[in-house]
Amino acid sequence: MKKILITGVAGFIGSNLAHALLDKGYQIVGVDNMSQGEKLNLEPLIKNPNFEMHYIDIRDEAALTKASVGCKTLVHLAAYKIPRYTDALDTLLINSLGSENVLKAAIDQGAKVVAASTSDVYGKNPDVPFNENSNLVIGNPDVKRWAYAISKMFEEQMMFAYQQRYGIPVVALRFFGGYGPNQNLTWWGGPQSVFINKALDNEEIEVHGDGSQTRSFTFISDHVNGIIRTIEQDAANNLVFNLGNTREISITGLAQLIWRLVRGDDSTQKIKLIPYETFGKYEDVMRRIPDITRARTLLGFEPEVDLEDGLRRTIIWQIERRRQLGIPTPFIPSWVEQN
Repeated sequence: MKKILITGVAGFIGSNLAHALLDKGYQIVGVDNMSQGEKLNLEPLIKNPNFEMHYIDIRDEAALTKASVGCKTLVHLAAYKIPRYTDALDTLLINSLGSENVLKAAIDQGAKVVAASTSDVYGKNPDVPFNENSNLVIGNPDVKRWAYAISKMFEEQMMFAYQQRYGIPVVALRFFGGYGPNQNLTWWGGPQSVFINKALDNEEIEVHGDGSQTRSFTFISDHVNGIIRTIEQDAANNLVFNLGNTREISITGLAQLIWRLVRGDDSTQKIKLIPYETFGKYEDVMRRIPDITRARTLLGFEPEVDLEDGLRRTIIWQIERRRQLGIPTPFIPSWVEQN
């Protein structure tokens, strides 16, 4: 039975990936310090005899090395994200030090590293769709939102530097807009989770900027499918892959779609634009769409869940998660009750 370590296992992608790998017969070693992870995400995993949990910080090199003993693949998903409401130091230090500790552990075990990068590394590049050879265009260092992208660019460079010196296989995955069950219900989880909550509560949906910025959103099962393909296929070794859905939608369009799915009516009066100045000096990415030709060609990857279907599944899950957390939901769409 192959043993795989997953950092950030109590998070959104980590918990879904662990569940899928357990179903495939793998033995999973989970690592999370629970700073952003959700214990409810772990409950179905901990009951599985093939799951082993370590409550440690990825900056603790000795503890991480010990947890990784016997693992032939290390999937590194733990990270701090874009600092909207805090300073950038945690994002930079956690992501850089943690990634290096994962790579050091991989050397000890002779293991493969599959690590989460981000579509944010493409930054201000206006030429969409992005392929893996597109330029990475980052703004000035006094704009803290770039800390996350820079930390992941450093991680990618470090992965390939370790590969070249020590010969361990590595894979960097640039995720585009993941959503679905087990997502964080705050901005940490992305706009869709916040928008769903606002629609359920019949409150204004806050859209940053003018709402014309576009993204692609990928249901979690598609991301998990892509990750597993990179774990199991040697064709993925020592490459960067975009993993995402290629459908483009504006953030305002996403807010309108979610409102319509939840409330069944027009959202025009319920969208409130929040100027970027609210976050201090801030720059956004206006379009972020992947070219997934490499993943299609080498891995057979193809996103299967369309946005409307994925959002319906997510709304059903989010209503249940609110119940588990004791959050009242006085309004439930009739189509949810029928399911």
